Amino acid sequence: MSPVKRQLPKPAELLELMQFKKPELDARKRRLDAALTISDLRTIAKRRTPKAAFDYTDGAAEGELSLARARQAFQDVEFHPDILRPAAEVDMSTEILEGPSALPFGIAPTGFTRLMQTEGETAGAGAAGAAGIPFTLSTLGTTSIEDVKAANPHGRNWFQLYVMREREISYGLVKRAAAAGFDTLQFTVDTPVAGARLRDKRNGFSIPPQLTVGTIINAIPRPWWWIDFLTTPKLEFASLSTTGGTVGELLNAAMDPTISYDDLDVIRSLWPGKIVVKGVQNVEDSKRLIDRGVDGIILSNHGGRQLDRAPIPFHLLPEVVREVGKDATVMIDTGIMNGADIVAAVAMGAKFTLIGRAYLYGLMAGGRQGVDRTIEILRTEIERTMKLLGVSTLAELEPRHVTQLERLVPRASNGGVLTSASR
Repeated sequence: MSPVKRQLPKPAELLELMQFKKPELDARKRRLDAALTISDLRTIAKRRTPKAAFDYTDGAAEGELSLARARQAFQDVEFHPDILRPAAEVDMSTEILEGPSALPFGIAPTGFTRLMQTEGETAGAGAAGAAGIPFTLSTLGTTSIEDVKAANPHGRNWFQLYVMREREISYGLVKRAAAAGFDTLQFTVDTPVAGARLRDKRNGFSIPPQLTVGTIINAIPRPWWWIDFLTTPKLEFASLSTTGGTVGELLNAAMDPTISYDDLDVIRSLWPGKIVVKGVQNVEDSKRLIDRGVDGIILSNHGGRQLDRAPIPFHLLPEVVREVGKDATVMIDTGIMNGADIVAAVAMGAKFTLIGRAYLYGLMAGGRQGVDRTIEILRTEIERTMKLLGVSTLAELEPRHVTQLERLVPRASNGGVLTSASR
């Protein structure tokens, strides 16, 4: 075997190898550019946000099984790509509820948002408008309906509605959202009472935040959060007059466990735009809702924040699409942490998806720029996944592209055998 021929390195060649990257002086941009995944943004968010606020976003109900299972369901996906089918350019745009969206996802409603980072819903709405996707404002939002419209004047704004004990409050919000030009109402049905969010209880999380020795110690390495919090307008609900107490106390004071189909009919009569029901968790309810004339449903277990051990929306999706997909728009949320999750959901029949925590991780990591980064990460992952599958448009995605692998297989129930279609 011949010895390796060696030579002295040539200065010109060394210069080619030693081209240093120009340093980024903007600390926010530097840390956001380093985030390549939503999980990276979560890591940054955890470092920069006080524990109580971060845990409110990151946590779920009780043992947090619903959230973990929802995320695991997306990880337990096997893709089946087509080979030798060029997809050099992909079109990720779609039409949802008779309106455009540049991407197959929008921003889900989140409460207490300015507590995570003071730009709050304004950052989310502005980023959504710039990206050409819908933004949803929560009833428990910390920015008003009118201010969200001002932040996203030409984009699509949706409003999420809780039906409260004082019905007139809910009716007034519906009318305000309609007057502001919001085009879709998300009627939420999975929150008759507050779920047991144990992280919040252990942290003593409340609105406004309560200072304790623990919170002060936790705040020491995060002075920027407290500076923002103390030098910006008072944190309060933009749509509600009640602002004090723990999260559970606030929810239980506002929500009404007697909410029924009659309430849906009333809201339907008040709302001039599209109405979708959020929080659907079985096939029979999907059918009933379509019979009541809703425009769509969102399969969701509220991000695992209400009933723990709730059904996994992604596993429920195929059967619901088979039953009602021809008659109404079926959407999905809960557990989405990667653009590949969104591609898998669309392939299994979802017309659209919604992101909640992924958006908030970006917000906490870097305000408006962080939300922009969230959207860009997901956009890149969707595009890459579609190209690797050999599809150029969302319409080309089909169930054959995905196998849902199962870890939790139900046993026979009530003397019958449950098939995979009913799981």
